[in-house]
Amino acid sequence: MNQAIHFPDRESWDDARQAIVFPVVIQGMGLTCAIKSEALNDRFGPGEAMALFCAHRWDIEEEAEQLIRKDMIDDQGWLWLS
Repeated sequence: MNQAIHFPDRESWDDARQAIVFPVVIQGMGLTCAIKSEALNDRFGPGEAMALFCAHRWDIEEEAEQLIRKDMIDDQGWLWLS
């Protein structure tokens, strides 16, 4: 599968979900990716969620890309990294 996948630099904190939410564009179609603060702390140690996300952005986006290629997007068009 040859997909054009782009991650614009428009991440934000979603207080209701306690997660960093970031967009992905796949062949022109926009979807939403998210990773909870707890998952960031489990992976990268304690710290502020946005700072951890920014410090490890490339790894997170690479994992999201792999999950997209495996079609792990939910019915609402969200991809959750756990």
